[in-house]
Amino acid sequence: MKVAVIGAGYVGLVTASCLAELGHEVVCMDSDPRRVELLRAGVVPIYEPGLDALIERSTRAQRLFFTIRLADALEAAEVLFIAVGTPPREDGSADLGHVLEVARQVGATLKRPLVVVNKSTVPVGTAERVQAALDAGLAARGLGGLPVAVISNPEFLKEGAAIDDFMHPDRIVIGLPAGEAGAQARTAMTQLYASLNRHHERTVWMDLRSAELTKYAANAMLATRISFMNEMANLADLVGADVDAIRRGIGSDSRIGPSFLYAGTGYGGSCFPKDTRALMQTAQQHGSQMQLVEATERVNQAQRQVLARRVMQHFGADLRGRRFALWGLAFKPQTDDMREAPSRHLIRQLILRGAEVVAHDPVALETARAALADDLADIPQGLARLQLVGDAMAALDGADALIVVTEWKQFHNPDFALIRESLRRPLIIDGRNLYDPQQLQALGLAYQGIGRRNDLAGERVVSSAAQQALAEAA
Repeated sequence: MKVAVIGAGYVGLVTASCLAELGHEVVCMDSDPRRVELLRAGVVPIYEPGLDALIERSTRAQRLFFTIRLADALEAAEVLFIAVGTPPREDGSADLGHVLEVARQVGATLKRPLVVVNKSTVPVGTAERVQAALDAGLAARGLGGLPVAVISNPEFLKEGAAIDDFMHPDRIVIGLPAGEAGAQARTAMTQLYASLNRHHERTVWMDLRSAELTKYAANAMLATRISFMNEMANLADLVGADVDAIRRGIGSDSRIGPSFLYAGTGYGGSCFPKDTRALMQTAQQHGSQMQLVEATERVNQAQRQVLARRVMQHFGADLRGRRFALWGLAFKPQTDDMREAPSRHLIRQLILRGAEVVAHDPVALETARAALADDLADIPQGLARLQLVGDAMAALDGADALIVVTEWKQFHNPDFALIRESLRRPLIIDGRNLYDPQQLQALGLAYQGIGRRNDLAGERVVSSAAQQALAEAA
């Protein structure tokens, strides 16, 4: 089929390249000439494992093209995906400006029947607003009878595993309008996704509003599991239990399952924080309240302080003269995404209290450099006390402690003897519970995890000075 994708960001590029890999002819349009120029030259502006090879293969086979002209993308398209950003407003609601602007431009340009797919994460009712914008543009040009159906097909892509998620989906959620337009759209989408449904049917058909809400519901449910386990970890710290044992105990229950039960420093990234807030805002707009989702968000905000709290337990509120090594900057492994990454909150708090920070990440150094420059701009000499280094072990030299923030596989089995020799004080604060407390104790390394039983378990109560410092840093 002939497909157009509007937006060459994360979702747009993954969608375009995977559909091209499935044999469709795809034109991906973006309004940023520099981004299109880079993609035509084979340079992928985001990090996602396997994406560069997929794009290179499809462009070489002439199944994937990039353009800045909407008319080029629409010329032969049977299906058009809208995959532009929906950034949060100050009140947490999704900003639909980019989505609706695309709809207006399509309505002013389109010359043939089309199925328009909302791939961006959007609040309930957006498909109807996009349809109205399209219809208005077509009517103004005397093309009001042109068959154009707007549907919802939310993405469920995990950063770091997006290609596999697209090519081997758990489900394909599609929301359709009623009547003949919906029936025609169903025929087109059935053909488009035929190869993904070859062995068994993965498509879940529903109405438009249900599909739009399904995306938010899925992310809110997963975020709730994370916050629940973080609360359990904090309680485990207080009562002397081990949250890893608890995780295995409840995760083996088939009604619960093992996924998203890992305690840590809270969730980040572009989806969970934004989508939980947008869901709360949607409820408020309709005179309701998502009490469980609100609690999930509050727990996550508090959990971002857990690593700074651990540091202050051991070193006090005044961190001048202290140096800390950080492993991991991206919000999760296999991505360079720094949006709402827990590392940003931690680094700001440490530097605000006078510490020096030497940080390493296998992929995210450049995106981290830009993000942290913004975060530390208001702290005198703040950026001068931050070093980003390309070698994990080099970050340890002379540090008072190693703090693990992101669970990159490279960090799972380090040389603990070398860590002990490199650190000024043999202390690991493990924000992702990667290591075994007893093993590290036997190797002469003090260890503090999140809800893990260890030799530092007695140091659970934060001093009043540290509590005050955390409040000021927040």
